[in-house]
Amino acid sequence: MYLNKLKQDDVFVSSEIKPLETLTLMESRRGLENAIVSNGKIVNVVSKCYAHITNQLFFGKAEQMLIDADLAYHRQTINRNDRTFCMDFIIEDKARFKFKNENDLILPMLRFTNSYDGRNKTSGHFGFYRQVCSNGLHVSESKLEFSIKRTHKGMQLLMPKLKQLFDKFIDNEFYSVIHKFDVLNEVKIIDTAKFVKDILEKTKLFRYECSDANPDPSKRSREVIDILNNEALALNQEPTLWLGYNAFNSVLHNSIKKSFSRQKKLDKVLFNEIYEMA
Repeated sequence: MYLNKLKQDDVFVSSEIKPLETLTLMESRRGLENAIVSNGKIVNVVSKCYAHITNQLFFGKAEQMLIDADLAYHRQTINRNDRTFCMDFIIEDKARFKFKNENDLILPMLRFTNSYDGRNKTSGHFGFYRQVCSNGLHVSESKLEFSIKRTHKGMQLLMPKLKQLFDKFIDNEFYSVIHKFDVLNEVKIIDTAKFVKDILEKTKLFRYECSDANPDPSKRSREVIDILNNEALALNQEPTLWLGYNAFNSVLHNSIKKSFSRQKKLDKVLFNEIYEMA
């Protein structure tokens, strides 16, 4: 059952803004008056005007959006060193897609990201969840817009109504992108190592060879090749561009140390390059 694969990190760690001067016992310069302390660690230094959005506030309002929209979902949470966080909502709606191989199921997903160290914008976007490998596929253009208002009583986070946005995503983008997934699944890969090498030459995601002196596939290249071949074997089908994209996606999101926002951009670059091969 795919629910067992969902990460359940604690994203509701304690966080607060403290005057930097009280922590260092030194005078701080203008524009760097405060420190963000997350789970007992200083993770960022900000100005006294900085609006600190806690996970309790942001993720709490995000989840309330799904509850208000009456959408059934399963939740995944990721905490990276008490600095950057994401919460995924895999939506168990009627909108779902199965390839000819019915074990390969795609569900709509919402991802919300927040960071206390400034590496990620506080953001939300639609995406796709592939059940067979628990991959999040971040090739959607649909974002969730919200606003932050500072008042004399503090800070107010205004979130949109989700139901109409979700329906619009399903009607305008979900099945159009799914069609592209289906196209990729019809194109067979003859030589998986050559496929991986060709994509890496185009995207520069990482180096294919171990070194200039050793042309053998690097550790990460072998990881992509192994995931691709093993998934084809598990699904009892030949390697395809679809499985190739998902192999790269798995390594990108699980093995490469990039911010959530950077991973999303690279995900789209990978998808577009692989789709060009179809």
